[in-house]
Amino acid sequence: MKIIVCIKSVLREAPEPGAGRPLLACELNAYDRPALALAVRLAGETAGTVTALSMGPPESAGDALLEALALGAHRAVLLSDPALAGADTLATSTARAAAIAKLAPYDLVLFGVRASDSDTGHVGPQTAQHLGLPLVAGAHSVAPAGPGLTLERRDDGYLEKYELDPPAALTVLPAAGADTDPPLAGIQQAYTKGTYTVWGLAELGLPASAVGLAGSPTRVRSLRRVPRERQCEVIAGSAEEMSEKLVKRLLAEGLIN
Repeated sequence: MKIIVCIKSVLREAPEPGAGRPLLACELNAYDRPALALAVRLAGETAGTVTALSMGPPESAGDALLEALALGAHRAVLLSDPALAGADTLATSTARAAAIAKLAPYDLVLFGVRASDSDTGHVGPQTAQHLGLPLVAGAHSVAPAGPGLTLERRDDGYLEKYELDPPAALTVLPAAGADTDPPLAGIQQAYTKGTYTVWGLAELGLPASAVGLAGSPTRVRSLRRVPRERQCEVIAGSAEEMSEKLVKRLLAEGLIN
């Protein structure tokens, strides 16, 4: 099984508004690590390969790709071009879909269920749509079954079971793959001998108007911290008295009726 895992480099801590994105304060998105672990497991069970794909400057995204190699990926590809800067989820998925098409043939494309810095959960489904791939979002249990996969996900209180034939795409929950630290031997190999391929617009075959800020219909108009103003109120009395006071308070505030 030939598997492609899309990963992202995210900031360790949120920057101050207007401070920009410090390149060296980045790390592999925590929600992508289980996707990588799942890919490595499936590749081992099917005699397959894992390609890690990321987008961004080498100073930040390159380190995440080396970590992916340390975790067991066989190949790494970085999409890096000044024209890709400022991309929203649509422009990001456009670039990733072009890269995945260039990496064809493949059986499975994996995404973390979301990113810890933006939390939209858009890129996986949008990329699958660009590629015309069937997608199951939020998978938590995945196993090979012949040429395809069996998988489960929970939604709205239901346990859903699927059979999926390749090529296909998944966004996976942390439960889908054990998040383990890379072995020391893997770290040494990746950071001393590991390499990744860099593709720009020329390799992707995309016009500058389709990616980056130019290809992004979404604009961030402002960014500010929202102060949390919370107060704790203690309701005293017996259980019956506290229950009555709480219900009256919720009714008064329109939270129940």
